[in-house]
Amino acid sequence: MRAVLLLEDGRRFDGVGFGAEATRVGEAVFNTAMSGYQEVLTDPSYAEQVVCMTAPMIGNTGVNLVDRESSRIWPSGFIIRELSPRPSNFRSEGTLHDELAHFGVPGLAGIDTRALTQHLRTHGAQRCVVSTTTFDTEHLAAQIAAWPGMAGRALAAEVGCKARYVYHDPAQPTWRVALLDGGAKGNILSLLAETGAYVRVHPIDDAPEAIAQDVDAIFVSNGPGDPAALPTTIANLRALLGKKPMVGICLGHQLLALAAGATTYKLKFDHRGANQPVRDERTGRVEITSQNHGFAVDRAALEAIGGEVTHTHLNDGTVSGFWHRGLRLFAVQYHPESNPGPHDSRHLFQQYRDFALGVLG
Repeated sequence: MRAVLLLEDGRRFDGVGFGAEATRVGEAVFNTAMSGYQEVLTDPSYAEQVVCMTAPMIGNTGVNLVDRESSRIWPSGFIIRELSPRPSNFRSEGTLHDELAHFGVPGLAGIDTRALTQHLRTHGAQRCVVSTTTFDTEHLAAQIAAWPGMAGRALAAEVGCKARYVYHDPAQPTWRVALLDGGAKGNILSLLAETGAYVRVHPIDDAPEAIAQDVDAIFVSNGPGDPAALPTTIANLRALLGKKPMVGICLGHQLLALAAGATTYKLKFDHRGANQPVRDERTGRVEITSQNHGFAVDRAALEAIGGEVTHTHLNDGTVSGFWHRGLRLFAVQYHPESNPGPHDSRHLFQQYRDFALGVLG
């Protein structure tokens, strides 16, 4: 099957198609993880993105139900150098090709993914179209032009839950958490439960009084899109400032910063991969982290409102974590649940609990 990727600046890549016979638009990004492609594909934070994996062979461990972070595939397209001809793993329950086809996602293999990655690093993340059915450049360019892009998109409200539910209700919880779901990965919920937490999940734009009822802390999840495009969520979080400890991951990190009065901005080519170095400014310890985000918190604006930077991304110096002692906020930009790895930062779930209970910070 033939396939093509066209970027908005006219750069074109032709290769071999797999997965669904379809044409999809999205934002072209790259992920530098060496493994974990199934977790990438089922992460809701990748909604409406076309993901290029920099690892040279993908599909060699197949797919299975256990490793899904959600119930479906979220990216609009999947770009790889080489598709493994057959999976070889005792946990495999199917092939990557069949999984993409089932969810209507086109794949493109056989291109120079290093050239694509270098192009995106130089020119930034771009709107694009990937197709296994249409190959006329003019027609494809028209589809790119019609796509609204990621800036200003409230995608988190689209991919998160639509009604409250209780995820974990132990007989004697160690702490009680209300989680705002903007596309929460399944392993975040699992690791919160492992701390002994009572976990109640809310739509990301739920009312403040419902969120804060009978909990020790409010947890704001990861998710896709522009954090500034969620004014209702930001206003609700602002109404809760100082009333309950609030913690967050990724999009949650950005939303809590915005609620406190800081600002965010779009990164040139994003942070996506499981090999991102972060320094904990409190201890000097460097951890390898899993990250997936296209926006960042402005450091100067954060410090101007009394926030303290707790973690710094060592590749570019961006803010990877902060707390605000007066407003009782603690959040990180990366993913400490990090399924399938690395697990350097999983201790943060214990820190979240200690922060919520007043032991930390």
